[in-house]
Amino acid sequence: MTEKEIDKYQAPQAFHDHAEEYDSWFEDSLVYETEMTALRSLHVEMDDPKMEIGVGPGRFAKTLGVSFGIDPAWAPLALASKRGIGCCQAFGEQLPVRDRIIGTIYVLFTLCFALDPQKILRECSRALKEDGHLIIGMIPSESAWGRSLTTKKKADHPLYKYARFYTIETLRKWLANANMSIVEYRSTLYQAPGCVEQNEPPKDILDEHAGFAVIVVRKNHV
Repeated sequence: MTEKEIDKYQAPQAFHDHAEEYDSWFEDSLVYETEMTALRSLHVEMDDPKMEIGVGPGRFAKTLGVSFGIDPAWAPLALASKRGIGCCQAFGEQLPVRDRIIGTIYVLFTLCFALDPQKILRECSRALKEDGHLIIGMIPSESAWGRSLTTKKKADHPLYKYARFYTIETLRKWLANANMSIVEYRSTLYQAPGCVEQNEPPKDILDEHAGFAVIVVRKNHV
């Protein structure tokens, strides 16, 4: 096995090993509530069928009405399955679906753990219907949350040591390369890490300093 192939499995193995711990983080979490508030505030119609790349234990998928999800980590998929999500063990860089068949794809906190995030975006473009949408949820690297998690990465955190955080501007360039355009967005989570005391209303802006940015994307018609 090559070094790149080993890297490919390191993050999934970590999420497999810490699945129960990661799943419990969502319980009574104001951070999770704030993120869900931003996702629910979107105006774009989310067409069926819906899928999530990096579905994990299925918390977001269950709440958002997503029926199908993929993840390379097995233990989180078992939790998602118990929540009624149809699951498949797979990588986002090689989606197990046909061309132009998915109405809505969610990629939430997944690109930062991917070995090739640009390939995932190209795969999303391939799999989406002509009028379908990709919803990306990300932690901008220049935000207080991005810097805090980068510190955890450097401290060898069992999960975040495999993460790479990106700027929104970097994502813009990747989307353009994948022939996709941003059509809607939200920014939220301006409370500092460890100091979240209330559910924040999202702002209708795209802000590198927000702890959580939601970006709705549609592929360009050729």
